[in-house]
Amino acid sequence: MILIDDMGLVLDTNVFVAAGFKPRSSSAIIIDAVRQGRQRLVWDEATRGETEHVIRRIPPLDWSRFSGLFEIAGEYRGMADQRPFERIADPDDRKFAALAAATGSILVSSDAHFLSCRDELPITVFTPREFLERTAFEPT
Repeated sequence: MILIDDMGLVLDTNVFVAAGFKPRSSSAIIIDAVRQGRQRLVWDEATRGETEHVIRRIPPLDWSRFSGLFEIAGEYRGMADQRPFERIADPDDRKFAALAAATGSILVSSDAHFLSCRDELPITVFTPREFLERTAFEPT
C-alpha cells in the first residue's frame, strides 16, 4: 500500500472522459476527491490544454464541469523532460509521464500506451481502479 497524503496526481485525459460518462466509476471517484480537496491534481499548461481540447471535442461532456479542478496551487511551471519517456508509443502521452516524473506524482491512466510499458518507466502508473485499490485512499 502506498501512502499518498502529500503526493499529487497527474490525471490522463481518459480519466476525465471516463468520469464524464460513468459517474460511479473509479475515475469519477478520483475526480470527486480532487473536487473536494482530498486529492491534489498536478497539471501544467500542456496537460491542461490537451485535456480541455479532448473534452471540448466530445459533445456530451462539458468542460466547465472539469475546468475548476485545475487550481493554481496544482500548477507546475518548471521543466518536464519528455526524453526519458520515448518508450511510450504515443508522443502526445509523454507530457503526462514527464509531468509525473518532474513533480514526483502518481500518473493515473487507462491508456494502453502507458500500461504496456509502465514497469519500464521511472514513475508510478496506476489505472483508476488500481489507484483506489493499492493506495491508502478512502473514498467518501
